[in-house]
Amino acid sequence: MLWTCEVIDAPWVSTLLGDVATNCGIGRNGTGGAAVCRNERLANAALNVLAKRGGLDTVGVLARVRARLRRPALLAKASEALDAVAVQEGLSHEQLVDRTVPAFGLGPDGVREEQAGDCVVRLDVDGPVLRFVNASGRVVKAAPQSIRKDPVLADLKATLKDLKRTQAAERLRLEQMLIVERELSWQEAEQYFFDHPVTGPYTRALIWRLPDGFAGLPVRSGGGWSLADASGRSVRPGANTPVRLWHPIQESAEGVRGWRDHLLELGIRQPFKQAFREVYLLTPAEERTRTHSDRFKGHFVRYGQAKALLEQRGWSGLSIGHWDYECGGDVGAAVKTLAGWRASWGMQVASDPQQDAWGTASCAVTDAIRFRHADLPGDAPLTEVPPLVLSELLRDADLAVAVGSLGLDQQAAAGHDGYWQSYGFGELSETARTRHDALARLLPRLKIADRVELTDRFLRVRGQLRTYRIHLGSGNILMEPNDAYLCIVPGRDRSAPSVFLPFEEDGGMLSVILSKAFLLADDTRISDPSITRQLVAT
Repeated sequence: MLWTCEVIDAPWVSTLLGDVATNCGIGRNGTGGAAVCRNERLANAALNVLAKRGGLDTVGVLARVRARLRRPALLAKASEALDAVAVQEGLSHEQLVDRTVPAFGLGPDGVREEQAGDCVVRLDVDGPVLRFVNASGRVVKAAPQSIRKDPVLADLKATLKDLKRTQAAERLRLEQMLIVERELSWQEAEQYFFDHPVTGPYTRALIWRLPDGFAGLPVRSGGGWSLADASGRSVRPGANTPVRLWHPIQESAEGVRGWRDHLLELGIRQPFKQAFREVYLLTPAEERTRTHSDRFKGHFVRYGQAKALLEQRGWSGLSIGHWDYECGGDVGAAVKTLAGWRASWGMQVASDPQQDAWGTASCAVTDAIRFRHADLPGDAPLTEVPPLVLSELLRDADLAVAVGSLGLDQQAAAGHDGYWQSYGFGELSETARTRHDALARLLPRLKIADRVELTDRFLRVRGQLRTYRIHLGSGNILMEPNDAYLCIVPGRDRSAPSVFLPFEEDGGMLSVILSKAFLLADDTRISDPSITRQLVAT
């Protein structure tokens, strides 16, 4: 049935093939794990048919599929299909994707309007969301009853799903451009990035850098675009001037602080951490260990969560569990290649085989991270690894620990009390220090500013009943004066909607900390008995 799609000339075919390739090519848990996929044969068939169909309409589909897949053979197949279309069109792989990001019929303002019965339905890239203008001209959130079976609405709902998938793929693609330092001409940046109704809102919130070191945000200038820096100086590059995304590792500490303040002043939310991006410089300890980094060694992590995060960021090869101990089934490593450098991060099973039913590990302990260059034998000295490559690969490890650490649990797991206490209330990681920096700028703007205080490791919140200290790494809470532990489990809605965050975090730890701070600053209004019992306990 899939092969018959090669000869069906209809606009829905490529999207359907992409959905099949994605659904069959990822694991049953939806993580896209490299070791397991639902049905490799069907995923291969869908990718092969897309390649045979060719044409620019398949490129956006293939790019979205490739962003979800992790199985090396399927990734190679998706890349081959993209390369085949690129050769047909006389473009590089990256240029081809630039030119074929779908616009979904959106106008320059990011809005598309369609008439459905006596209503107007608006597809808005900001959200993205569908809005409805009823017959009386009033904007309502829900579709009026009269159009709920209208085919126009059904088509826009399907388009909204595609738009959400494309936005996620574009955020990932732009972050990869930052990491690999991809260079564009200014003309390409204007035409395919700043002016695009889907990609444009993201790229216009990012800082771009010229070869002479000047960096700025895109701003409209006449009929085109210029770059404006934090001081207000503006530059209009020539059409062929090279431009790339700015990375904080290339900037002075003062320059980074300036950009962070500027983004907050303008109220600009970046699609991923750029100005607030963590930077991992070589430490004296790593100079002494020479060929490996112990910075993220000895962490106990929930294996499934840490692995999923790493795979999402392009790591592969990690598969450990309670099998074949003699051949090392309990020991493995996650690997990732960046700019010719291969990082390998070791992990070992750290959970009980009986509780894991002798299958995949539920908990792992992390080991050292080692680096090799593709053209050189053996582990490379860390001093030879380019600073940006080292920083980005160590950042991935920090993120994996920040997501999966047992120190994030509401109480210590059996046998891990010491680690739980150390991670939950100890020294801050680079990610947590960046969180500290963001809070230092955000707190004076909050309505609870007079009830909060930022210390070296904690956000101190003065309530009516108690004073609380929220750890900036784990989000765990201690109550003064006796440092009693307060357990608050975040609900599904982790956001603090009234607080502007300078980067999209999707309900991450910064949102969790702010939500807890707002709750505890007004602790007399807390009604949840699971919390109030702890507040009155001695």
